[in-house]
Amino acid sequence: MKKRIISSIIFILIINCAFTQESEEQQAGLEPQVLQTFGAYLIPRQIYIGDPATLVLPLPASEFNSEDIVLTKYSDLSDENNFPSHENIDFYKIILERRTAGNRLIIEFTAFIPGEIALPSIEIGGEIFSGLSITVNSIIDGKSDRMLSGAAPALAMPGTAQMLYGSLAGIIFLIAGTIWFILKGRAFLEQLREKWKRLRLFSGIRVSIKKIQRGFLKGIEKRFILDKLSDVTRNFLSILTNKNCRSMTASEFDTLAILVTQNTLVTLKLPEPASNELHAVRFGDFFHKCDKYRFSGIKISDKDISSLLEDLLKKIDILEKAKKNEKQMEGDAA
Repeated sequence: MKKRIISSIIFILIINCAFTQESEEQQAGLEPQVLQTFGAYLIPRQIYIGDPATLVLPLPASEFNSEDIVLTKYSDLSDENNFPSHENIDFYKIILERRTAGNRLIIEFTAFIPGEIALPSIEIGGEIFSGLSITVNSIIDGKSDRMLSGAAPALAMPGTAQMLYGSLAGIIFLIAGTIWFILKGRAFLEQLREKWKRLRLFSGIRVSIKKIQRGFLKGIEKRFILDKLSDVTRNFLSILTNKNCRSMTASEFDTLAILVTQNTLVTLKLPEPASNELHAVRFGDFFHKCDKYRFSGIKISDKDISSLLEDLLKKIDILEKAKKNEKQMEGDAA
């Protein structure tokens, strides 16, 4: 009886040792477990060539929670250095989650060919996962001819027509204006310059006379008024006749005649009148009176200065009207 009990105990110990050794070998990773996987899904569910995607494989739950195992292309784990490779798939990261609620294998990748592609075996955490595959779609239908589509229709944006036709009209006006300027622009600018010059000449002398009149009424010294009146008139005649009238004496002004017929300037030169039909506007008497009042030492009355100013304004009115008519006749002839 005792021999049978001892033999039974020895048999049980031998069997227990054998199972214990097998379990230790499996835990040591000498023979990793190969799992046939089913139920994997993609995120997103439809992927195309070149799209980053994630394959998620649900696994049975663990007895306790543990840290995730992360495997990348440049992982430093000595026992996890067998990173999967495929000629048409670029793997980024592999994660093995161990949770009591359920384990998951997560594979991040990008595929570069269409169709159904089998993934290589993946070894992570002492387990080997094989039999995984993915389906990659292509935006080009292989059954139809590969032809470029037609041009897209123009977008109907508000204001497009106004902008287009407005720009076209602006270009046409610019071209027309350039042609007109080449043909007649120089003559037009010359006429405009002459009009502006005439306007400045006669308006300038009138403004100067008004300033002299205001100074005269304020009681400024009369000889200073006469000096200013003589200088202003000489500058005006120098511009009008294109002659240097600033250095001329009163006697020289006796020969100065601006010839006018029918309120039109015949010439701005200074010859003697050639016929009785021509009216001559002369300034000799005006400057003789100015010099007499300035240098003779006689007493100057207010009436004398007022007479000089009135005489000068009358002459300016005649010349301005004649000059304006002359330019108008030149424009009509052109």
